[in-house]
Amino acid sequence: MPAFLQRVNGPQTMGNGRAFWLCFAAVLLLAVGYPAVADPYDVGNVAYLLIFTLMALGLSLMWGYAGMFSFGQTAFFGVAGYSYGVISINLGASGALTLLCLLGGVAIAALFALLLGYFLVYGRVSGVFFGIVTFATTLALAAFFGQTAGPEWAIGTARFNGFNGMIGMPPLELPWSGEVIVLEGPALYYFVLALLLAIYLGLRALVNSRFGNVLVAIREDPLRTELLGYDVRKYQLAAFVIGSSLAGLSGGLYTAWGQFIPPASMGLPAAAMPIIWVAFSGRQDLTATMVGTFLLLLAFQTITVYSQQYALILMGFLLLLTVMLVPAGFFQGIGRYLVRLGQPRGASREDTP
Repeated sequence: MPAFLQRVNGPQTMGNGRAFWLCFAAVLLLAVGYPAVADPYDVGNVAYLLIFTLMALGLSLMWGYAGMFSFGQTAFFGVAGYSYGVISINLGASGALTLLCLLGGVAIAALFALLLGYFLVYGRVSGVFFGIVTFATTLALAAFFGQTAGPEWAIGTARFNGFNGMIGMPPLELPWSGEVIVLEGPALYYFVLALLLAIYLGLRALVNSRFGNVLVAIREDPLRTELLGYDVRKYQLAAFVIGSSLAGLSGGLYTAWGQFIPPASMGLPAAAMPIIWVAFSGRQDLTATMVGTFLLLLAFQTITVYSQQYALILMGFLLLLTVMLVPAGFFQGIGRYLVRLGQPRGASREDTP
């Protein structure tokens, strides 16, 4: 446990002091108490936002720490979502079996990421071409599932339904004291919040471990890292599979939340969103990515109530501002500024994480 705590507070992540963790605990307490003062519909809606934050954390690991610009997060999101639907519908899943179906969907997405990542990484596809191939994969999957409207496009009793999307899968259920808790509304919110907390802390420990240090070295100079004796491709493939699996987890949870998964979840607008969230927030820090993505999603959803077109225009405008003014990300820049303010006078700039 001391080693884990030391890694959680390592140099590859901002916010390692007493003030940060006190604020973190306060925000967590507010999050835990939120369902007690909010409408159940709003609580379920916040759970929806937290689900997509998991996908952003996976992209932060790949792009921000390993330097792999992946445009394919929604591909794994969709693969896991459809897989959860197929497995759960055919098994007539209920109780703990729904959680096993979720794990099965994530495992299929991880296997797909392993196969795709192997050919990309060991084929030495990098830079913008890595993004192009992952983006093409996403669009190909969206086009494929969009044309599966006929009755022949089914696995067992689970039909793909073309552009209308797959329906009929059960929500997640959790056995508890001889009863079954359907993970909807507040129950789903607490489940996703616990998952997000565990994954966030686990990723902090991971990026501050030897594995994470090597990823950052690869991001900065892959050739030098390879000359130092590290198997660069093995580390890149591992980061790609972990980040893609988080997108898959997000897709499986989304499908169980809405009991629906459409091909549009892998289309061009959907594929661009994770890039905007992570770029605007700050791709090289997990905390900036998590906080920035959640707030950006909240703002996007609020604006979408009035006009989806204006919301998409705003997202594009924010990405343009980020590229032109703050390439490191707005929330990461704010975090670094706050860290510098908390330093004693005379501390060197290099001391700032």
